[in-house]
Order: sequence, then C-alpha cells, then structure tokens
Amino acid sequence: MRVIDLFSGPGGLGEGFAALDGGSAFEIAVSAEMERSAHTTLTLRAFFRLAKRSGDKKAINAYYAFCNSALASHPSAEAPLLWKIAQQEARQIQLGNAPGDQILDGILKDKKLGGDDTILIGGPPCQAYSRIGRVKNNSKPGYVPEDDLRHTLYLEYLKVLAKTLPAVFVMENVVGILSSTLKGRRVFHDILLDLCDPVRAVSGKNGPTYVIHSLTSETRYEQGMNPDEIDARDFVIKSENYGIPQKRHRVILLGVREDINAPAELLMPSQGVTVRDAIGRLPELRSQISPLRDDSASNWHRTVTESCLRLAKDARVKNLNQIASRLTEISRDLNSDLASGADRVEFSSHNISPDVSPHYLKWVVDQKLEVCLNHQAKSHMTSDLGRYLYASVFSEINRFGPRGYKDFTLPGLAPDHANWESGDFLDRFKVQLFDGPSSTMTCHISKDGHSIIHPDPLQCRALTVREAARLQTFPDNYFFQGTRTEQYHQVGNAVPPLLARQIAKIVFKLTG
Repeated sequence: MRVIDLFSGPGGLGEGFAALDGGSAFEIAVSAEMERSAHTTLTLRAFFRLAKRSGDKKAINAYYAFCNSALASHPSAEAPLLWKIAQQEARQIQLGNAPGDQILDGILKDKKLGGDDTILIGGPPCQAYSRIGRVKNNSKPGYVPEDDLRHTLYLEYLKVLAKTLPAVFVMENVVGILSSTLKGRRVFHDILLDLCDPVRAVSGKNGPTYVIHSLTSETRYEQGMNPDEIDARDFVIKSENYGIPQKRHRVILLGVREDINAPAELLMPSQGVTVRDAIGRLPELRSQISPLRDDSASNWHRTVTESCLRLAKDARVKNLNQIASRLTEISRDLNSDLASGADRVEFSSHNISPDVSPHYLKWVVDQKLEVCLNHQAKSHMTSDLGRYLYASVFSEINRFGPRGYKDFTLPGLAPDHANWESGDFLDRFKVQLFDGPSSTMTCHISKDGHSIIHPDPLQCRALTVREAARLQTFPDNYFFQGTRTEQYHQVGNAVPPLLARQIAKIVFKLTG
C-alpha cells in the first residue's frame, strides 16, 4: 500500500505506517511538509527507511556513522543515489497556495497515486482550533477566523482525498476542533459531512463516499446521518491508554471507502508507560544558564546551591518543613560535574529500565547507537532555575505539581507576568511527574521549558528534545535536524509514531 502523507511535520504519523511489518506493509510514496527544518528531518528519516528496506549496507552504515559521530560524512555524500530517492519522497511543499498545490498535483499524477492501493494520512495544522489558540486569536484586534488559513487547511487535505479516492484515509487534529465554530457552524460537523462525501464537497458531483470510524468505540458516521446524533468525543484517542507515556488526547478519524466491506477494528488498550520508564535512565544533565556569561558547570552548581539554601530558609519560615529539608539535602547532593548535553551524548542505548513495556522498549531502543541524540538542555534564567527547583521538589513530595500563585508562596518565586494571579494559567510551571504519563507535548515547548520541567530536582532543568521525543515514542535513532528550538517544535507537533503504528495495523487489516 502506498501512502500519501500531508502536513507531515518530522514524520511521526508516516513513521508508524512505514515501520509496520518491518516496512513491508506500507510505502511512503510522498510526504509533504512546508517547514524547512522539519522537511530536513523528514528527508533524513526517509533515507534511513529506504536504506533498511533495500538492505543497502553502505547506506545503513553511513546513517549510523552520521548519528554516532559529528566527524562523519553526511549520508548524502556516502550514498547519493539513495539520498536522491529520499528527496523525491520527502518534499518541501506548502499546500494551500498555487505553486505548492501544482507540485503536489504533478507528483500524484506522475506516481499514479490513488485508488485501491493508496491511503491518505495527515494532520492539517491545528493551532487555530486549540483552546489556547482560540484564546490568543480572539485577543488579537481585528482577528477574523474566516480569514485564518489554518481554519481551512483541512480543505487542502479534502481536495487530495477527492482527487485520489484512496481505500482508506486517516486524519488527526486537536480536541478543540470538536467545539470550534466558523460562520456560526460547528467545524467538526462540517468536516464529517465533507470527508464522508469528498467529491461532492469539492466539486458538487457524485463520487464514492466514506464511512468514518472511531478507533476507540463502535461509533461511526456515514452518509445520511445527522452529526448531532453522534457523540463527537468518541473520536478522541487518549494516548496513555495505548502504551504511550503521555496524556495526549487527539481526534483521529478513520475513513473507509464505501465499497470496502472489511470491519474496522478498534485500538487495543495496552500496558501503561511512565515518564520514569521513558526517560529515567537517560544521561543526567544540568541546564545552561541564560544569558551565557558563564555557563560552566561550577557556576551552575553554585547558582543552584544558593537557590536551594535560600528557598530552604524561606520554606522554614512558611512551615514548609518537608520542602525545606529536601532542598537542604539537594544542596549537598548536587553534582558539580554535570554537562549540559549536546546533539550527541555518549550513551549505552540499551540502558533502560527492564520493567518497561517490551512493546515500548523494542520500538524505542536501537543497539547500534553509541550516543543519545538531540540531548542538550535548554538555557534558563537564574530566576527560573529557582522556580524549576522549587516546583520539582514540591511535586516530588506531594506527587502533584504546584498550581500557580496559590502554591508559589515563597519570596521571589512569582514571575513578572501580568496575569500571574488571574487563575487562567495555574499550570504555567508544570513538572512532568515520574510515576505516570506526561502531559501533552505541544509545539509551545519550543518557546520555554515551563511546561516540561524535569522531575529530578538534582538536574533542575526542562526536558531535552530527546526526552520529549521519548515521551512522543520517536525511536532513539530518529535524528532531528535544525536548531534546537526547531527540533522542539517538530517533536511537539507530531503524532506519536508508536500510536501511528497501531493505527497502521488496523488499516492494513482493512486493505491487505
């Protein structure tokens, strides 16, 4: 089965499909992504998959050499012909404008993509549908939702669906789409109507229709039904129930063409994976210090030690004796030799808890890796180091995180934010607790580390790209390209590949 992957990002959804049955079930025919750094990651990953599928040992060795050493040649130099094929698969295309649409149309035509041997996957950009996105948009003077391209990019997905009429499609979006409205109409209801009958929605003509299935319940939507009569929440997948170490809740629609009679199966709940399982044994790091006047380990150690002792003193005044004792203990136990990490950190990749779900373990770990990729800590202001330290200690003791100004009662902890005491953002500083799944990794993690504070107070920092990628279930050999900020954005925007693989298995049974 050939896959058309739209709005690919770094390729999380496509990775799950391409990896099924060792790469023998699905082939990514084309993946389209507009953002440069995500496209670079996507191309490198396409090369790796092509090398594995073809059995090209030189290309495979070139990939691992590039991962394991900054001195190695880029794989494109070692296997240029295979790299060229990867470039034909992973395309930097902006959908929704004439040049980009023409390029994709040409690819679909040249590769004869469509019909029974093709499936369509993708997640149109969703920021305009998210709850936080809507709050931000509504606060912009003169903001008109109808003029926001992000509200209508799903129409580009719809157009490709109408042109290719694949056997099956999969579309992902944020839960906020269920309550979003446009021109007084429920966006989700209109999407169901359109996806069910894409040819009519695009051209007004007759064409094959689709039955849209939930992957977690027997709920389905088909032509002639009233969208008001189904519970839209049945289309929400809660990732933590399916072996993903993250509370990522997303709407995922499975569309099956009307002439395919095979029953659609449901996702099977699986063993939970915790934050500790996923990242607990990765190399310990310290944060960098911003501004970088002195980013030495000794300066970081001195800064955090001083924060420990100051916060411990203030905690005793407030009768927060457990917190005071733990902060004092940390001031003695801090490692003065911690590094802040790098794109490649020496690491034995099999060093992971033996209690982790074998399903997750087998998916993530790669014994050929000699390093931990993309494992470099963010830079933090010294004031934020104190907040992260306090928040992680509070969470360690209480087994839940501090809730904004109500729990940040020690002097100097309150940030200079106008809405700090409004109650709107009580989880502005969120610690990812060890003994459960993380909260959702979003593209916002690229902006600051406040929502992804590491649970270990001795490291006093935000999660690295690799730690976020572990929570998103990207394999350790997935090498994210671009700046570190761009890498965070790629990880936060993606579909967890291990969840995508489970969806791919259902799709393959429908079409195989």
